Amino acid sequence: MRSVHVSNTVRWNLVGVAVVLALVVALWPRTSPTPSATPDAPPATQGQSTQEQPTQDRLSAAAIAAALQPCPSGDAARTAGPLKDLTLECLGGGPVVDLATALGGKPAVLNLWAWWCGPCAKELPVMQEFSRRAGAAVTVLAVHSDPSALRALQALRDYGVHLPSVQDPQQRVSALTGAPAAYPATVLLRADGTVARVLAVAFPSADAIAEAVDQWLGVRT
Repeated sequence: MRSVHVSNTVRWNLVGVAVVLALVVALWPRTSPTPSATPDAPPATQGQSTQEQPTQDRLSAAAIAAALQPCPSGDAARTAGPLKDLTLECLGGGPVVDLATALGGKPAVLNLWAWWCGPCAKELPVMQEFSRRAGAAVTVLAVHSDPSALRALQALRDYGVHLPSVQDPQQRVSALTGAPAAYPATVLLRADGTVARVLAVAFPSADAIAEAVDQWLGVRT
């Protein structure tokens, strides 16, 4: 009789262990899949792109293919504004751009973008259309906010956009003007260099940009 009692005890112990294991498996947390990047977020390989060091010949060839308009220049120093003393490289080649003097004397539209930004690809042609429409009344300057100048030149070539552009790998324009760390973003500057408005939107048309410029800068185009 004792042997039967032991046998039953073992059997019930095994059943108990099985039940516990089943509960552990049922309650064990599942690893959720990694969410995909949003359209205006840098790709997972951005760290690799920032390490690229293309040769000068390759950059020059890309600049020729992009056919960007010359960066603005001037000698009318702004009397105020957060961009005073800030200098950036002209993406298409040429002298370093002193933003205070280059943009001095008239309102300006700074379009902050990055080569990996999907909405930027749609907005940049619209920004170029507005630039043609505004003519000399407003300075439109594209500000590439990623370390890869080569990627920027290739993107602008693909978009067919030839706006004057500067390279801002450390996002200094965003930091100084209070623009968000998301792209695209547009900074509207008054003639004296002060910030009239920061708009973290992707403009759908040149008319929409013109309305914003009229509202915040008082310039009709």
